[in-house]
Amino acid sequence: MIGARNGIGKLGPCVALVAVLQLLQQPQPADCGAVPMTSDNIDMTLASNELVFLNFYAEWCRFSNILAPIFGEAADKIKEEFPEAGKVVLGKVDCDKETAIASRFHINKYPTLKIVRNGQLSKREYRGQRSADAFLEFVKKQLEDPIQEFKSLKDLENLDSKKRLILGYFDRRDQPEYDIFRKVATNLKEDCQFHVGFGDAAQAMHPPGTPIIVFRPDVALSHENDETYTGGLQNFDELKIWVQEKCVPLVREITFENAEELTEEGLPFLILFHRPDDLNSIKDYKSIIERQLLDEKQNVNFLTADGKRFAHPLHHLGKSEDDLPLIAIDSFKHMYLFPHFSDMYSPGKLKQFLQDLYNGKLHREFHYGPDPTNEIEPDPHTGKGTSPPESKFKELGPSKHRYTLLEKDEL
Repeated sequence: MIGARNGIGKLGPCVALVAVLQLLQQPQPADCGAVPMTSDNIDMTLASNELVFLNFYAEWCRFSNILAPIFGEAADKIKEEFPEAGKVVLGKVDCDKETAIASRFHINKYPTLKIVRNGQLSKREYRGQRSADAFLEFVKKQLEDPIQEFKSLKDLENLDSKKRLILGYFDRRDQPEYDIFRKVATNLKEDCQFHVGFGDAAQAMHPPGTPIIVFRPDVALSHENDETYTGGLQNFDELKIWVQEKCVPLVREITFENAEELTEEGLPFLILFHRPDDLNSIKDYKSIIERQLLDEKQNVNFLTADGKRFAHPLHHLGKSEDDLPLIAIDSFKHMYLFPHFSDMYSPGKLKQFLQDLYNGKLHREFHYGPDPTNEIEPDPHTGKGTSPPESKFKELGPSKHRYTLLEKDEL
């Protein structure tokens, strides 16, 4: 009767048992659901498993309470699918009890779902659908081999020119250098595509006994060139840092899939809005950012956006697809339009646009009219600049309908 009244019969057997025991205020069986993480067991768990999927929660958070039985059911399904020790663990962290762990992982909202692969924290959180089946599919995807093998150099001619690639040339699969390469690929597979050739497939590219690792840029979208790794081939940290620098570009594309993550980084956006087929503007914008604005990468996120997909922010700026390409800043308070796209090619113009954001000049001109040197026209009725459009990309950040967001003084 307990199950019928509370809908427990709809849950998996282990989760249903846990739910009954919770109603009866009895302890949960040790082998059911997600594993509670504490300061005593978390480091060993992270070090001894290929993949650890962590749910950071607070008991008073309603979203955490909704997720708890779903995550527990997922843990049981995943345990059935991958029963071998050391493969995958779903863990849960009560952040009110384990404050040191919450601080270590920089938790600023509940629930937060993080991935640790081979002891290395992934910079990307899980932000997808919250269902047991979705979690199971996500874990399956995470455990797939991150490297695609090519059988001949001709295979490399057909790779996607819009993707950043890491190519490995090895004599054999059992080389220790390949093991390091594979671990790096496992940790960074969301940022790059990894390809490998063995023996005859790779022989033309390297002398026997000397593996080679090469970065190939997204040549359709950038002016970058191939680059060969010159560091230690048996040094995981050194190779990972090099691959990360190559695979995470200075200028990234914003999509509806990664907008929440980018917004949560908290840096203003400098965005090139472009037509879907306008690859030349993307290449030029990236090249100019890399040459002139490298020292600003700690202060701003440099992004490109498909102007067709992001038509709403364009409309908010009073623009449409016909006005592309164009450049704008979203400061998470207001949006500001770079006056003329062609000015991007004038040295110093984009940098000055950013400086005008930092020193408040862009905002002052909208409210009090332009400086004599600026081309923004005042409102004909008031003689003053119009109010700047409010941020649109801030709306794509973590939602209060999905998370309990912590204020800075709560962290």
